[in-house]
Amino acid sequence: MPYKRNRSRTTFFNNENLYDEFFDKKNKKGFVQYSSPNFNEVTQEQKNELATHSYTWKTGDRFYKLAFEFYGKSEYWWIIALFNNTPTESHVKRGDIISVPLDYEAVVRLYGV
Repeated sequence: MPYKRNRSRTTFFNNENLYDEFFDKKNKKGFVQYSSPNFNEVTQEQKNELATHSYTWKTGDRFYKLAFEFYGKSEYWWIIALFNNTPTESHVKRGDIISVPLDYEAVVRLYGV
């Protein structure tokens, strides 16, 4: 069963030639994957309207840890990552200031997720 946030996402059968070597090794004709979600375009002005907490990134920090600290749910890590345009922790360096939106539901509405 897909994660709760993926239940409404569509899937498709990927049999692109790019993966032929993989398909041959696994004796597969393709694989099913989720389509990429479409987010609303969000301006900096719209982001500025939301209450946020400025957080200084430290060694060992992870989005899921921040999500648990601020929202009580580690699975909402992607909200902080999306809001900061940082797909993974490797895109954040020690000392960087990130914004943690305090109302995660407002972010979901803003991006149309």
